[in-house]
Amino acid sequence: MALVRLLALQCRNGLQRSYSTASVPTTKMFIDGKFVDSKTTEWIDLHDPATNDVVTRVPKCTNAEMEAAVESSKKAFKTWSQTSILGRQQVMLKLQHIIRNNMSEIAKNITKEQGKTLIDAEGDVLRGLQVVEHCCSITSLQMGETMPNIAKDMDTYSYTLPLGVTAGICPFNFPAMIPLWMFPVAITCGNTSIIKPSERVPGATMMLMEMLNEAGCPPGVVNVIHGAHDAVNFICDNPAIKAVSFVGSDQAGKYIYERAGRNGKRVQSNMGAKNHGIIMADANKENTLNQLAGAAFGAAGQRCMALSTAVFVGESKQWIPDLVDRARKLKVNAGHVPGTDVGPVISPQSKQRINELVESGAKEGAKIVLDGRDIKVSNFEKGNFVGPTIITDVKPNMKCYTEEIFGPVLVCLTVDTLDEAIELVNNNPYGNGTAIFTTNGATARKFVNEIDAGQVGVNVPIPVPLPMFSFTGTRGSFQGDCHFYGKQGIKFYTQTKTVTQLWRETDVSHTQAAVAMPTMK
Repeated sequence: MALVRLLALQCRNGLQRSYSTASVPTTKMFIDGKFVDSKTTEWIDLHDPATNDVVTRVPKCTNAEMEAAVESSKKAFKTWSQTSILGRQQVMLKLQHIIRNNMSEIAKNITKEQGKTLIDAEGDVLRGLQVVEHCCSITSLQMGETMPNIAKDMDTYSYTLPLGVTAGICPFNFPAMIPLWMFPVAITCGNTSIIKPSERVPGATMMLMEMLNEAGCPPGVVNVIHGAHDAVNFICDNPAIKAVSFVGSDQAGKYIYERAGRNGKRVQSNMGAKNHGIIMADANKENTLNQLAGAAFGAAGQRCMALSTAVFVGESKQWIPDLVDRARKLKVNAGHVPGTDVGPVISPQSKQRINELVESGAKEGAKIVLDGRDIKVSNFEKGNFVGPTIITDVKPNMKCYTEEIFGPVLVCLTVDTLDEAIELVNNNPYGNGTAIFTTNGATARKFVNEIDAGQVGVNVPIPVPLPMFSFTGTRGSFQGDCHFYGKQGIKFYTQTKTVTQLWRETDVSHTQAAVAMPTMK
């Protein structure tokens, strides 16, 4: 676990430390079971969001290096796909144990590279670990089907088989969870996998690769490449790659879905969101406001399931001042500082975009009742900090509503009835998730039945399903046929071979054992 120890040491020693250009460490590739230095001449500087100091330099892998990853995956598939399902299960059983024992070290690296608080980073790892744990039940999940006697002496049965080489393109906001949505499911089904982590947060993926080695996974079953646009295009175009998983922005997701799909690949693409929380006047006020603040501002709002839009129904709008008071009390600081509630956003560019979208709301007539744009954090003056921000009197045509802000900003709308709230949500192009807060079962049932979103919470602000289910965003939030993890994830990474066989009973050679002395005739 040398890499894990090295990255952990860098995280501990580097929290208040900057590197000179010459001494900045570089991120390696993971090819054929080994950590390999890239020979590229193009590098991407990775900055600590809390300080903007350079943490590492990430290579833009050369075409030859990416081809080497594919060749390694192709070679490994020949033997890995024939490995017994019990053998593949054993790798997952070992991997989940190793990850659990190293959660805090992975979390420290996530905080260093991505900025989220340590407790949130541990949650990032845990939700990915749960997918690995679910993969341990592959012996039940990958069963085929059978039916005897569909006709005289004829039976039909099916196998669920791997596809071949698969690939995953990951976002910056969940450095451990999203890769763990992808490669464990793919390889447990018998595929091999190429992962391209976000160039902003590769460290967690590299730590997971060392753990995968320790778990006994053979070389080439998972390879890791790095890069930006060229790496994405390589994955979309390479004919050996049969399926592509993506989580990220709308623009990238639509591009990958179209380009990879045009090349005959399976694609699952999780994209943008505008998740609404509906607050009824009969809801438990204290619990609702606490849940709303956590779901809107946790992880600095950089979750695809963040509850970024609050719809106050009827008299519940009178709770907005209390919500502002709660949000104002949240502590903004570097993610590793104890007691921090809201860490920095990922980059100066992201901070600028968030601030511009907030300002657009003010220009279009909304009210900024809590403004976190000018927050100053002692000892981290160069960090990408945005404090909790609440915008009220928002209308559906305003840019701050139509755009996914992806920051610690809550936009608030008011309506008179539940029917208006449902219409508002259903008219929004996204369908990742939504939630309603109420103590009335009939109200909740009406909402669940009539709302057009893939994941619905009732008094649950971020209704992300556990891995025995699937992550089921819909409409503008997803493109593809099969969702991530759960039964749909297994289906995405497998294909079905159906066999129909005829063995005539009349062809049976012997119906009774011969016991008499054989004679020559």
